[in-house]
Amino acid sequence: MSVTHAPQTADVLARQDPELAEILLGELDRQSSTLQLVAAENFCSPAVLAALGSALANKYAEGYPGARHHGGCEMVDVAERLAVERAKSLFGAEHANVQSHSGSSAVLAAYAALLRPGDTVLALGLPYGGHLTHGSPANFSGRWFDFVPYGVDAETGIIDHEQVRTLARAHRPKAIVCGSIAYPRHIDYAYFREVADEVGAYLIADAAHPIGLVAGGAAPSPVPYADVVCATTHKVLRGPRGGMLLCGSELAERVDRAVFPFTQGGAQMHTIAAKAVAFGEAATPAFSAYAHQVVANARVLAAALADEGLVVTTGGTDTHLVTADPAPLGVDGRTARGRLAAAGVVLDCCVLPHADLRGLRLGTAAVTTQGMAEKEMARIAALLAGVVRGSVESAWAREEVRDLVGGFPPYPA
Repeated sequence: MSVTHAPQTADVLARQDPELAEILLGELDRQSSTLQLVAAENFCSPAVLAALGSALANKYAEGYPGARHHGGCEMVDVAERLAVERAKSLFGAEHANVQSHSGSSAVLAAYAALLRPGDTVLALGLPYGGHLTHGSPANFSGRWFDFVPYGVDAETGIIDHEQVRTLARAHRPKAIVCGSIAYPRHIDYAYFREVADEVGAYLIADAAHPIGLVAGGAAPSPVPYADVVCATTHKVLRGPRGGMLLCGSELAERVDRAVFPFTQGGAQMHTIAAKAVAFGEAATPAFSAYAHQVVANARVLAAALADEGLVVTTGGTDTHLVTADPAPLGVDGRTARGRLAAAGVVLDCCVLPHADLRGLRLGTAAVTTQGMAEKEMARIAALLAGVVRGSVESAWAREEVRDLVGGFPPYPA
């Protein structure tokens, strides 16, 4: 599963700017010597990294292929068309826009294409795992639109589908958003489509987290159901940091205009080329095997954490995500994260449904890329729990982490 070649350190950088070169090498060492369990992160292939560091970074290319506002775009037009065609083929979409700089900018473009300021939008509430772009008052979404939050069942942690329907009927939103940054189960896109049709709303799927699993056939696709799908190209998809949008042909022009010129300017052509590389990689049988292993690893990790005494949200996972409450081990999420960081275990905190404290959010995408499997997940769970409950010293745990990741280097020489 692991990527197979080490990224090349640029000798020119070491000669010209040794201070910065040392920082880059330090970060590579950090990634290689600690346990990467941040759910939104992964390891790009050397081919993706090569595209990111290519001469395409020099090119200004506002507009779209064949209709640029700058000269000299012959080659970058080919690169973007290739990325678009690969994305359409990979996800079975009629149209793809690969210019969005991030997942948040993709969501902004979706709103710009379908909504007007003041429109009502139904989305998963932030206390239940909704993203900032799903109505946070600190974000453009909460300032420009009237968001109505739906939640999850207090007992099961599963999306309260009846509440979704009730709120939709009561508020008649212009759009319904389905998607989350901390919901470990599959989204019932068909149900959301049914509710959206009932109240005459657009359906926007924020699939930033599961889209890589969709590419590998390990999760259901939102493409047949949503009017617009917003996604990122990193996370499980294992491409460069960036965003994309998928939609039907009837919304293609509106979506493209919402990206450029409405919400952003020049496309990052080196990143778009890297997206094309990642889409090509994701279309292979090897990536499908990887995606299914990601899910298998997450399920084993969730079960092992539960056996260690953590309360796993929804009782498990269908995806790469695991969210858990460490309170039974005597600490809250922030304290647990600090202890784990000292031990070389890197992960995030997250909101816990119907709770005042924060929990832990883990993901298995990066460690699966490194080649780890079910056996390693059980070892990780035991180590994590020992550190959190304080029965394992951080110095000893740090050496255990070094030993574990040393057998699975992300970029083997």
